[in-house]
Amino acid sequence: MTDNNHQEKELAALENAFLDESADPVDLPFSLLKAITGNFSEDNEIGRGGFGAVYKGVLPSGGIVAVKKLYERLEILDKNFKSEVASLVGVKHKNMVRFLGHCSETQHVMMPYKGKFVCAEERQRLLCFEYLPKGCLADYLSDASCRLEWTTRYEIIKGICEGVHYLHGQRIIHMDLKPQNVLLDDNMVPRIADFGLSRRLSESKSRAITKNMIGTTGYMAPEFINKGEITFKTDIYSLGVIITEILMGHKECSNVKEVIIFYMMFQEKQCRVSTAW
Repeated sequence: MTDNNHQEKELAALENAFLDESADPVDLPFSLLKAITGNFSEDNEIGRGGFGAVYKGVLPSGGIVAVKKLYERLEILDKNFKSEVASLVGVKHKNMVRFLGHCSETQHVMMPYKGKFVCAEERQRLLCFEYLPKGCLADYLSDASCRLEWTTRYEIIKGICEGVHYLHGQRIIHMDLKPQNVLLDDNMVPRIADFGLSRRLSESKSRAITKNMIGTTGYMAPEFINKGEITFKTDIYSLGVIITEILMGHKECSNVKEVIIFYMMFQEKQCRVSTAW
């Protein structure tokens, strides 16, 4: 089979994963992901996180996917890639971002070193997901009068809770729940994303201990910060902060009165609509 035929076959597999929600994630070549993102051009960059950059990829059919390219830092590359893939494979739920495929390749390239060129290994680790054009939840949070109606806020909170409940049922602790890692589809349905820090506990374990307290300030549970203790409650703490932020527009709980005022205004508006009918 020629290289072109091989890539066409892999492209067809990605198209199938994109269209069929029941399809399993596929192993993808770096050359294919490079092609659909325009060589990871700045114009196609969607955003950057602690472990990688995300690019928009366009399929021949016109479908759009999101390609996460992990940074080439040895201390995070293999560990976080394996953790994220292990957590994502088999995870299928309406409140999880759909995982379409992954790429793990090591290439030999010529690179300058001390005035001369040497052969070096360049490791590529990438993940491919569905593209959600509404962006992340953080884009919609500013204050108590944020752009979200109260009914929408309720549905978002409900969806995130159902997603976390599903993950915990799979023995997965997300470890980095925050508004930036909650994406929204066209109907404002929340999808939990970014499993780079996630941990899966065996059936016999209810907790784990780590010396690497990595996470996002303001969303990490106190027992995790102080003792490195990881349990399902670690996510529940983060979830509570997110719910507060959805209601308040920020993590601090200083403007409860302001939230009540906006909620009463919403209720009054709903009453006027009901009376009009």
